[in-house]
Amino acid sequence: MTKTFRKLFLVILTLSLVGVFAAAEFNVGVVFATGGLGDRSFNDSVFEGLTRAKEELDITLDYVEPSSIAEFEGHERAFAQSGIYDLIVCLGFDQAESLKKVAGEYPNQKFVLIDAAISVPNVASIVFKDYEKAFLVGALAAQLTTDTRNFRQMNAQNRIGIVGGMEIPLIKTFVAGYTAGAKYVEPKTDVSVAYVGGWSDPAKAKEQALLMYQRGVDIVFQAAGGSGLGVFKAARQVNKYAIGADSNQNYIEPNNILFSAVRRLGNVVVDQINSAMNGTWEGGDFCYGLKEEAMGYDTTENSFTIPEEYILKIEEIRAKIISGEIVVPSTLEEVDAFLKNAK
Repeated sequence: MTKTFRKLFLVILTLSLVGVFAAAEFNVGVVFATGGLGDRSFNDSVFEGLTRAKEELDITLDYVEPSSIAEFEGHERAFAQSGIYDLIVCLGFDQAESLKKVAGEYPNQKFVLIDAAISVPNVASIVFKDYEKAFLVGALAAQLTTDTRNFRQMNAQNRIGIVGGMEIPLIKTFVAGYTAGAKYVEPKTDVSVAYVGGWSDPAKAKEQALLMYQRGVDIVFQAAGGSGLGVFKAARQVNKYAIGADSNQNYIEPNNILFSAVRRLGNVVVDQINSAMNGTWEGGDFCYGLKEEAMGYDTTENSFTIPEEYILKIEEIRAKIISGEIVVPSTLEEVDAFLKNAK
């Protein structure tokens, strides 16, 4: 081998290795739900996991924040068509129909869909037993709502409420679990329900929460994504109480948010990326609940101390749900039968 040829060989080898290392980069594309980052809820919770994955797993990350449902299909297809993403993460049930179409067009592309199940081989569809965590926070709210000794802004009425983003099956599971949990510990609890009609209308959510507070409700659970921030503003305005959702939102209004019903979405996303990186990723429909430690409630980062007697009761209920002794109703139609047979 001549000196000139040896130099040329080394140059080619070096360039080849650079190409191999570049190809080894793991690229993730994300299509966020409408409402975008800054919702302090669903999107932000997922972004926390993505940020962690970027730091710990050394991935590259690209994302888009659609402002309307009509934009989803275009963004999904653009990511898939580029051919550079090892995993494409799509957030929100609103992406189900468009992703079902796009995933079919790109059968070799791996997708993750959070909050809907579409049964497509190259999509890991992840849904949650939200009714289980809603049951816990409903049970806790029902215990607190008449505790005027520890919580000065409570009244003696057994009245709590929930403001949902949209009147769809997903949010109705929150309402079913919340109602069942409340009535399980205190049958006389009255549960008010309202729906915003969207995920980024905090003004309307605030209006609905204020109406509830005026009717004697003293705790309102927000299940409305970015719209739910309006519930917190209403609670602060009239000095009443609220419950956060998806992530720990207690810090937003620490003097008014009692606790939050949380999904550990960040952990779910990191697990999906990790499995795709190590070759164990699988498509299919997956459903996570309390047993899988994918959800729960959080009482930290606010100014309240929930009396231990209430927490012990909720932990007892949690254990019964995990063991199967309590099977939480997932629809409103099942609530009455559940309560009738509850021990």
